[in-house]
Amino acid sequence: MTLYRTIVFLLAAFYWLELFRHIDPAAFGWQFRFLTIWTLTANLIVAAQMLRLSLGRSTARWESFVSLVVVMNMAVVAQYWRLYFLDSANVTSGSGPVWWKEYYLHLTGPVLMWIDAFFLLGVFSRLKPVFVAVVILGVAYPLWVELLVHPLNDAPVGRVTAGLPYPFLNNMEFGQRLVFYAGVTAVNIVFVLVGWAIAQGVAAIRRR
Repeated sequence: MTLYRTIVFLLAAFYWLELFRHIDPAAFGWQFRFLTIWTLTANLIVAAQMLRLSLGRSTARWESFVSLVVVMNMAVVAQYWRLYFLDSANVTSGSGPVWWKEYYLHLTGPVLMWIDAFFLLGVFSRLKPVFVAVVILGVAYPLWVELLVHPLNDAPVGRVTAGLPYPFLNNMEFGQRLVFYAGVTAVNIVFVLVGWAIAQGVAAIRRR
C-alpha cells in the first residue's frame, strides 16, 4: 500500500510541476483556468494525505473530500473524452495535445486515484457533504471562468466570444453556457450515486 501511494503521489507531483513549467505569464489564472488542473491539484493533495496515512504520520482519512475528488475525476474523464470524440478542437487548440500528458490527466491519473479511494481507503459513507460540495463546485467554477477568466483573457477565440479556457465554450452564447454548466452539475450529482454504488459493491465483495 505504501509503495503504491508513493508512486501515485510522485506521479501527481511530477505532472503538477510539469504543467507549471509552461505557464503563459500573459494568461490570467495560469493553469487554474482549467477544471482539469483543479482536479489534478485535488489529486495531489489527496495523494499526499493518503501517503501520510500509510506512513503513520496522520490518522485523518478526509473521506468526504476524497469522495468529492472521485466525482471531480469522473467529471473530467467523462466530459473530456465526450467532447474530444465529438471534435478534438472542442478541448484542444494550437498544435494539439501532448499524448503523455493528456492520457495521465484524463485517464491514468483518475484511475490511480479511484483505486486508492475505492479499494484502499473506502469512500462515500456520508453522501450529504459530497452532494453539497458538488453543488458548490458547480457554482464556483462557472463563476471563476465567467467573471474573471473570461474578461481578463483574449484567447482562445471562438465563434461567439473569447477568453474562456476551453475552446468549445467560446462557441456558445452565455445562455447556452449556463445550460451546459447546469447539465454538468446534474451529471456530477449522478456521479455521486455512481460512486456510492461502486463503494457499496466493493464493500460487499470484501465481506464475502
